[in-house]
Amino acid sequence: MKDTRHEQRDTTMNDVKISASGVQVYYGDNHAIKDVDVEIKDKTVTAFIGPSGCGKSTFLRCLNRMNDTIDVARIEGDIRIDGEDIYDPNVDPVQLRAKVGMVFQKPNPFPKSIYDNVAYGPKIHGLARNKAELDEIVEKSLRRAAIWNEVKDRLQAAGTGLSGGQQQRLCIARAVATNPEVLLMDEPCSALDPIATSQVEELIDELRTNYSVVIVTHSMQQAARVSQKTAFFHLGNLVEYGDTDQIFTNPRDKRTESYITGRIG
Repeated sequence: MKDTRHEQRDTTMNDVKISASGVQVYYGDNHAIKDVDVEIKDKTVTAFIGPSGCGKSTFLRCLNRMNDTIDVARIEGDIRIDGEDIYDPNVDPVQLRAKVGMVFQKPNPFPKSIYDNVAYGPKIHGLARNKAELDEIVEKSLRRAAIWNEVKDRLQAAGTGLSGGQQQRLCIARAVATNPEVLLMDEPCSALDPIATSQVEELIDELRTNYSVVIVTHSMQQAARVSQKTAFFHLGNLVEYGDTDQIFTNPRDKRTESYITGRIG
């Protein structure tokens, strides 16, 4: 067992939450992600941008081992959160996914009440000792997701009865209820109208005070609005990674510039 104590100390010193090195992902014979190295900061929104099929969602799913559920997927390389190897055989993927929450493209509330949607994770992970503690977690999570005032009088109503934007904020409440440290969002606004999109974007900006947020987005405008760091993927490669302002105004790589200006994509 490698001693990682000094590594962990180093990572906290420079605020790195997730570090990936030499990451390769294969789906059968298809080499989907090629040799990705990246360090993702804590308390920051990092956007993954790039054309469809460039590997951004595939790489995002490596960060909470969602690719484990795909039979033909094979992952190589090293991914660490707070210095801990998340692919270590001793790491339980279920516990990892409590620490690394995920919000999907299409709102997917459970066919349960609003309350039970949010309470589900804390219940299965034993985060509440009694009903009062569970009530507190549910309220806190719904407040964090900026939807408490809209649903507080109908917590027993079905989550599926909410509007699309409300459903997505409910899913965000569900993701934060297990007290994660990282929040992954895979195109969280692509199914939403402009008003709901703007509500979720405001929420993402607030969430970064507590979490490291990583968002995959097909909208460069959205990446520019919500993120502090941007990673540009193309054909499975991480082409460029840096401050969002720099990526959008002064990209170092010609491929990034071509994508930003609309010549490829």
